[in-house]
Order: sequence, then structure tokens, then C-alpha cells
Amino acid sequence: MANKKESTVEEKLRALYDLQLIDSRVDEIRNVRGELPLEVQDLEDEVLGLKTRMDKLKTDVETVNFEITAKKNLIEEAKALIKKYAEQQKNVRNSREFNSLSKEVEFQELEIQLAEKNIKEFKAQIEQKKEVIADTKEKLTEREGHLKHKKGELDAILAETEKEEKALLKKSEEFEEKIEDRLIQAYKRIRHNVKNGLAVVPVERGASGGSFFTIPPQVQVEIASRKKIITDEHSGRILVDPLLAEEEQERMQELFTKL
Repeated sequence: MANKKESTVEEKLRALYDLQLIDSRVDEIRNVRGELPLEVQDLEDEVLGLKTRMDKLKTDVETVNFEITAKKNLIEEAKALIKKYAEQQKNVRNSREFNSLSKEVEFQELEIQLAEKNIKEFKAQIEQKKEVIADTKEKLTEREGHLKHKKGELDAILAETEKEEKALLKKSEEFEEKIEDRLIQAYKRIRHNVKNGLAVVPVERGASGGSFFTIPPQVQVEIASRKKIITDEHSGRILVDPLLAEEEQERMQELFTKL
């Protein structure tokens, strides 16, 4: 690595703030994109769940239809047995045989009644499941449409921001090269520890940017002099004066426009 040119404190502050602006822009891009993949994933999981539910319901209907067919076959078999026992009753030799056959007939008639009751219940189950299938299908169609829209939105954002993000990351590396290692390490440490990743902030209304803690007037004067790197004692953020921040914001906005 080439030796980094010795810079004035003001140049270091400007470079640090420029780096912060670049990294914050990358954060914005990732935040916008970061929410959409989660939404898309949730929708994909929901669609998969609805399809699985539909498949299970259809399988349930097939199973119940199979049960209905089995009960209908049982009824036909019972009717055939009743007919058989009725014929046998014509040829019995005593009342005991007749009564025995009568019980068999009665049993088969009860089997038919039970099977018919079961068929009625099964048909009610099928109707209920068909209603659930229809509702699930409607919801599935709606969620698939929403998923398609969100995927399109995500693809558009990726297409729009991918190039800018790569360019910004390259610029971030270039700006890091201009700043001495100890400051870069401090910047990254602060950025990691503070909320929203702001490690370098301007003084706003007498307080550190994003903070409610007032900065003493003497310290504000020192910050405005740009002769010393000063940090906020409460958050640890590096502080720059508002005028420097405004100048760098305008300059970096021109850079962002060109990317």
C-alpha cells in the first residue's frame, strides 16, 4: 500500500464526512432492498403453505370419496345377502333356521342404514371441504398476484441500485485509502456501535447530530475551527461543523448524481 499523504485536520474531517455520506447512501440502498426480500420470502412461504393446504384438502376429498364408494359397495353386498337370506327362508325346515336367517336379514338392514348415514356424513364433509378449497384457491390467487408484483418491484430495485451500490462501494474504498488507518479503524468501530451507522455527524442546534445532549459553546468553537478531531462524549461520534457538512453534502450530491 502506498504511503498516505499527510493531510490537515480539516482535510481529514472532510474525508471522514465524505466517507460517511457514501456509506450512508449504501445503507439507504440496502435498507430499501433489505425489506423487500423479506416480504417476497414471506409471500413465497405463504403461497407454498396455501398450495400444500390445497393439496391436502384435495387428498382428503379423494379419501372421503373412496370411503363413500366402499360404503356403497357394502350396501350392495348387504342387499345381495338380504336377497339370498330371503330365498333361503323359503326353504327352511324349522322356525329356528327361519329366525336365524331373519336376524341375518335384520343385521344387514342395520348395516345398510349405518352405511347410508355414513355416506350422508361423508357428503357433508366433502361439501365443507370444497368450500374451504374454493376459499383457499381464491386467497392463493390473490397472494400469487401480490407475490408477482413484489418480485417485480424487487427486480426493478435490484436493477436500478446494483450498479450504483457497486460504484459507491468502490468510492468508499477509494476514500478509505485517503484516510490514515487509525481514523478508519475508529470510524468503523463507532459506525458499528452507534444506531443507524452514523459515525461522523454535524453539530445541529448546539447538539451532536441525532443527539439531545448539548455541546458546550467552547467545544462548538473548537469544532468550527477545524483544528482538532473532536468526538461527542456521549455517543463517541466524530463531530464536524455545520458549514463543512453542508459544503460536503453539496459536493457529494453531485458525485451521487453522476453514478
